[in-house]
Amino acid sequence: MSNSIYQKAEDYVSNLFDEYPHPNLLFHNLEHTQNVVNRAKEIAAHYQLSDSEMQVIYIAAWFHDTGHLFAEIDKHEEKSVEIMRIFMQQENASEELAKSVEECIMATKMPREPKNLLQEIVCDADTYHFGTKDFKKTNRLVKKELNLRNYQTLTFDWEKNTLDILEGHQFFTSYCKMLLDEGKQDNIERARKKYLKATSANASNTLFEDEKDAQAQGKQKTSLVTRGIQTMLRLTSENHLELSNMADGKANILISVNSIIISVILSVLLRRLEVDTHLTIPTIIFLLFSVSTIVLAILATRPKVSQGRFSKNDIMSKRTNLLFFGNFYKSSLEEYQWAMGTMMKDKDYLYGSLIQDIHQLGVVLGRKYRLIRAAYNVFMVGIIVSVIAFGLAVAFHEPANTTIISSPSTPPL
Repeated sequence: MSNSIYQKAEDYVSNLFDEYPHPNLLFHNLEHTQNVVNRAKEIAAHYQLSDSEMQVIYIAAWFHDTGHLFAEIDKHEEKSVEIMRIFMQQENASEELAKSVEECIMATKMPREPKNLLQEIVCDADTYHFGTKDFKKTNRLVKKELNLRNYQTLTFDWEKNTLDILEGHQFFTSYCKMLLDEGKQDNIERARKKYLKATSANASNTLFEDEKDAQAQGKQKTSLVTRGIQTMLRLTSENHLELSNMADGKANILISVNSIIISVILSVLLRRLEVDTHLTIPTIIFLLFSVSTIVLAILATRPKVSQGRFSKNDIMSKRTNLLFFGNFYKSSLEEYQWAMGTMMKDKDYLYGSLIQDIHQLGVVLGRKYRLIRAAYNVFMVGIIVSVIAFGLAVAFHEPANTTIISSPSTPPL
């Protein structure tokens, strides 16, 4: 690959932004890409890199945000890699070079975990503005862009989100740590002051006041779910819970009955096997079917333990159902309050969680009833086979011949 790859990459990406203009990209646009390229060259100049390494950094910097033109936010890195590989194929680039560029682009995906210096340089170039006075401007542009792209969920509690991002961020290269850490601390302090100011009022009162103001101004959105649909969702959920209780009751019956059967066999019948050895095989068959029935019934009622945690990204991308305890029981009260507040402000997320909860109940019910049906079938077959086995054992058993000793005859007189 010749050195003209630098100009070709620049032309290719610039043409993409011209050919597929995205008016909502107020931050992740060509200007941002050009800034990242310049910052990547600035950081790389501090290190003694080979020409091939410079190519990796340069190409990754140009292509790292092209995915925003065609994909959603949480998938834009993968789309950027796809676009980059099309370009690399056109330039007959080696797979080794394309793979290195791909790894640099994917290193910018949250949470950032670069594995080498090249990936660290690209990550630091992408977040260079975190340590400069430009952060105030870029942060405002990011918020506007998210709203325009219908990611309002990500802009709730924006001051807190901004503070969390800054505090959780780190520069990886020694050059950026030395140059930008102080500026980033200044931005953190400003973000903290804005957050404290925004949260000075009581959170619950603010929520109700916002709703009241919205109604007064006529800006509240029309409810997406009518009262009839809400009733339907509630009744469906209650019916699923009732069916689940019925399934547990059926499983408990099987467990109780077969436990009694096994207890009787072990305490009474096993002692008789020393004498009635012909009943050994029917007894073993009966025991096996009873144990199998109990195992299936236990599997039907055994709870599934989940991880019990969720991340901020899960809430922002609406991937976590907060209505199921298994997704949050290990989270703190503050985290859960924030997550629920975020969900309640987004009606699509709220009612989507209700629907997801009903679907999950249905999946669990399907598994329960399949196992319980199998347990009842095993129990029924076991009873039939065992009775037949006991009948055959008794019918074909030949009792041992007993020798009768007669009394001696009286001698003749």
